[in-house]
Amino acid sequence: MIYILLILSVVAGVLLGKFFGQKEKFSKNLLILSAGFLITICLNEVFPQVYASDIGNLGIFVIAGVLLQMILEALTKGFEHGHFHHHGESNILPMALMVGLFIHAFIEGIPLANETNPFSPYLLGILFHNLPISFILGAFLFNRTGSKVSYPSLLIVALFALASPFGMLLGNYFNPDWQPYFLAIVGGIFLHISSVIIFESNKNHNIDWSKIGLVILGVSLALMMHLFHDHSHVGHHH
Repeated sequence: MIYILLILSVVAGVLLGKFFGQKEKFSKNLLILSAGFLITICLNEVFPQVYASDIGNLGIFVIAGVLLQMILEALTKGFEHGHFHHHGESNILPMALMVGLFIHAFIEGIPLANETNPFSPYLLGILFHNLPISFILGAFLFNRTGSKVSYPSLLIVALFALASPFGMLLGNYFNPDWQPYFLAIVGGIFLHISSVIIFESNKNHNIDWSKIGLVILGVSLALMMHLFHDHSHVGHHH
């Protein structure tokens, strides 16, 4: 079930991007909403779970996640937070984009190993996060002038859709004691992406009320998931 949800979140986002990719405001709003959701999941779910594990120096792995995401963005050119409009599209080599997105999604999938709850806040965070990235991917691959549905484009989508399920599958074979380390790395990735989207400077540094409203909506949705989720399992991976 979880594998299907992960794949569907990418397929749905790509289809939205194909048909609504010209609506830049829509993709921007989707990104901001997902960023509010993601940073709340990060602070309310991921980090408490990481620090409940009684392992010292996990903060180093959070920082490692932030740095890893910065490195991946050198490949994806900030694709994860909607930056393909601000770069010449020729700057984004499909191969580099494919590698960057695959590694990003693969690592996010690893902590899902042994997850059986389709309403797990961490899983919902990834699904919510997949939508805007897939939207931008669909718009970039299938909605440009003269762009056609080609095998390389479909391959990029397929690899991105399968990356998190593959990480989840492989995660089942890792030592369960490694879970907090992977969660810490993903926490760093989430923190970096969501904070970049939220704190990117507005034009002339004016207050953008619609952006603030979307962030609050994303935070509220994540808090609702947090309140309704059973936390009895947190910190008990051993």
